[in-house]
Amino acid sequence: MEVVVLAAGQGKRMRSTRPKVLQPLAGRPLLSHVLCAARAVGADRICVVYGHGGDAVRQALDAPDLAWALQEPQLGTGHAVLQALPHLHHESSVLVLYGDVPLIGVPTLKRLAEAAGNDRLAILTVELAEPSGYGRIIRDREGRVHRIVEEKDASPDERNIREVNTGILVAPPGRLQDWLGRIGNHNAQQEYYLTDIIALAVSDGVEVVATHPDRAIETLGVNSKAHLAELERLHQRTIAQRLLDDGVTLIDPARIDVRGELLCGRDVEIDVNCVFEGRVELADGVTIGANSVVRDARLGTGTRVAPFSYVDGTEVGAHCVIGPYARTRPGTVLLDEVHLGNFVEVKNSRIAAQSKANHLAYVGDADVGERVNIGAGTITCNYDGANKYRTIIEDDVFIGSDTQLVAPVKVGRGATLGAGTTLTKDAPEGQLTVSRARQVSLAGWNRPKKKK
Repeated sequence: MEVVVLAAGQGKRMRSTRPKVLQPLAGRPLLSHVLCAARAVGADRICVVYGHGGDAVRQALDAPDLAWALQEPQLGTGHAVLQALPHLHHESSVLVLYGDVPLIGVPTLKRLAEAAGNDRLAILTVELAEPSGYGRIIRDREGRVHRIVEEKDASPDERNIREVNTGILVAPPGRLQDWLGRIGNHNAQQEYYLTDIIALAVSDGVEVVATHPDRAIETLGVNSKAHLAELERLHQRTIAQRLLDDGVTLIDPARIDVRGELLCGRDVEIDVNCVFEGRVELADGVTIGANSVVRDARLGTGTRVAPFSYVDGTEVGAHCVIGPYARTRPGTVLLDEVHLGNFVEVKNSRIAAQSKANHLAYVGDADVGERVNIGAGTITCNYDGANKYRTIIEDDVFIGSDTQLVAPVKVGRGATLGAGTTLTKDAPEGQLTVSRARQVSLAGWNRPKKKK
């Protein structure tokens, strides 16, 4: 099966310089969702028909398995599909999708393709309580699909019909080019409607069959920021329901955002207003505190992320504690039972088991051993303004508060760094290293007073 994705619309109602099909839903462009569905359904070839903002669309989503066809000017959906035909082989069925209908389900598409077979025209229809704006399905006395009439061309009786056209269809091999060459633009919009091929198929004796989606939201398009926000919540509610069905505890299913893939083990608990981006894996017993963001991370069994934390590009072991108000950045690896407290930031570092930095610390480009205590106010000075260097802290090191480790530097096993130390040379193992100005007390000194 070959797929044509119509993505040339300008989207004026979006009131945005960004092309409509690049507007984000669940962290990805609308068109990206549609292309994923096309690939999942097993498309042999995908052609995207683009127009407004075409360069931006191609730059954002171009891939080796995509062909691109420019529609200029935009003269309707039939004209759009016509632009794609030179990129198709015409030896298989053609599935037509829309770049602004992002939630179309793969099972729905597979069922539509099965209904089409090799010699039928299959269309996806849905019954809506408020069908305004959609083309209506006109059936004959035997209930067979006879034609589709657009709302602007429909009679009052036809507008009362609740079964509407979604625009998604599968055409039999070799028939699409002939039908598109025969449609006209004698309508209120003076456009070439793809829907006109339905009547042509009927007149040619080709059976037209209709199937329905699993859920009506699969067929909803996006024409405004209000539509986009509505679809976002519907999509997130679907994800939340799947998580609940899988046994995840969501404190409030209406307040979770998954912008990628979230995989959860048993007894996972997620508090309100959490955002998950990219691919996130939460093992058994993981707890995510309120208002936290987890991105491209894997968290081990029993790990707890306290509220207002940001875990990004991080591999976390079992029974760790992160936060509140902590941040881990890409390249960070935390082994088992590591504790990162409030206002601690870790970047591109490996922290071994049972080590802790409980407050107000920065660990960047460092290798930290086991059972290390990093005191409040400690930082690794890893950047000299041009290059970055690593800090090595071996097992059982105790680092006093307000310490600066100027990389490249190494702290030996079991060493202690006194509070306030600025370490510029390696600290030997098992010894106390301290560097600070001598403390002086001045007798008879008077604090300055404000002049009257």
